[in-house]
Amino acid sequence: MTEKKAYVSNAASPRLRLIKYLHLFLSVLLFFVFWLWFRFPGGLPPIDRGFRYNYFVALAYAALLMWFNGVFNSYTLGYFRIRALAFSQFLADFFSIIITYLAVSLAWFSLWNPLPFLPLLVTQVILNCVWSYYATKYYYKIVRQYRTVVLYRNERDLHRFGDISGQPVERLFRVEAFIRCDGVDFETLREQLRGYDAIFVTGADSSLTNALSTYCIQEDVRGFFLPPVGSILMSGARHIKSFSSPVLSVRRAMIPMEYRFVKRCFDIFFSLIFLILTSPIMIFTALAIKLYDGGPVFYRQVRLTQDRRRFSIIKFRSMRVDAEKDGVARLSTGEDDPRITPVGRFIRSCRVDELPQLFNILSGDMSIVGPRPERPEIAEQYERILPEFALRLQVKAGLTGYAQVYGKYNTSPYEKLEFDLLYINQMNVLTDLELMFNTFRILFYKDSTEGFDSQMPWLAEEKEPSEEEELPV
Repeated sequence: MTEKKAYVSNAASPRLRLIKYLHLFLSVLLFFVFWLWFRFPGGLPPIDRGFRYNYFVALAYAALLMWFNGVFNSYTLGYFRIRALAFSQFLADFFSIIITYLAVSLAWFSLWNPLPFLPLLVTQVILNCVWSYYATKYYYKIVRQYRTVVLYRNERDLHRFGDISGQPVERLFRVEAFIRCDGVDFETLREQLRGYDAIFVTGADSSLTNALSTYCIQEDVRGFFLPPVGSILMSGARHIKSFSSPVLSVRRAMIPMEYRFVKRCFDIFFSLIFLILTSPIMIFTALAIKLYDGGPVFYRQVRLTQDRRRFSIIKFRSMRVDAEKDGVARLSTGEDDPRITPVGRFIRSCRVDELPQLFNILSGDMSIVGPRPERPEIAEQYERILPEFALRLQVKAGLTGYAQVYGKYNTSPYEKLEFDLLYINQMNVLTDLELMFNTFRILFYKDSTEGFDSQMPWLAEEKEPSEEEELPV
């Protein structure tokens, strides 16, 4: 066993935890101070037993804040930019305040004026910005870069690790070598891996992957693997305890009746709430589209949901009415596509064009969380090259999911499948809540503006056509 290669020293790890706990403590303290000011604007009453409920409110807020910080990865130093950390912390503060306020109002049957909480939110934003800046600077001061090697099978697989060459992750991983591992056994690679602190692996066969994962554990090297679809399927396998050997069972997703009921209630409740809250935005969007060119506001398109059932998805029209007047499907080239209207470009950047899908959710064709629905002909094209792509249809299609939250606009079909299978493996109410709240976070992140022509090397000959090739309604 080699000497331990500590990315963060043993002495530094407690210090990092301490500064995270310090931020959490200051956030809760700020809430408690503003809460008392909100409840007792004329000054604190005599402290008696009845005052204890204020401590319970603060504890409830602290529990919510801890959960939301985990959902939004608010303390993941080194992997996110400073502004991303501060924004994630702002969202955690915002949702924690809203839920605490609603819970207390419901408990006391009194809807108080929430405006006094605005100074609290502004103060917390300042705290978040200051903490994120200095905590990140301190983090990079006490840690050292990983000496990193990338093992890959071909150029297509190598493309999937593009993120490690960009800020801020490149400050953690200094890539010093790229080694092709196609048809190479582990013993041939062993000496070449000596001295590296991190190994990124993509496209390796199962035997090499097993050997590399064992090596990483034995040598205390950080291993990062992009798994094949089969590995993700096995990650959801169930241990069958009736055999004397460790037998794992893989089967089609079996969704418990209780979870299906809760999920459907969840879909109805939140789709109604969001339809009410976003109705002014939807009315304004419809007027803007109509006034721009006089064309239809919505368009429909056939998509696939659970068990290949077809339904008509509804979106706001973002392209010219004659975008496909010759009947030929053309690829969208991103924001520079001349067929996209100025109104369409704006609503796409804000994701407002997706809001009418709330009606699809309310009707039961879609769920809030689930794999994004594909057009039947596009799904068939993908399945000819990747038969496993049909496994996404084990569950109902959704408005958001892993691929939308953690992927990118140009995520390849293979990676979409992997993200969706990860979700199917661990479907539960908490996962749905995490993905739903994380969708609010990505609404404010700008997508890549590159078109599919330059961003889909995995399926160069099977690119996805424009979403508006059918006649609007």
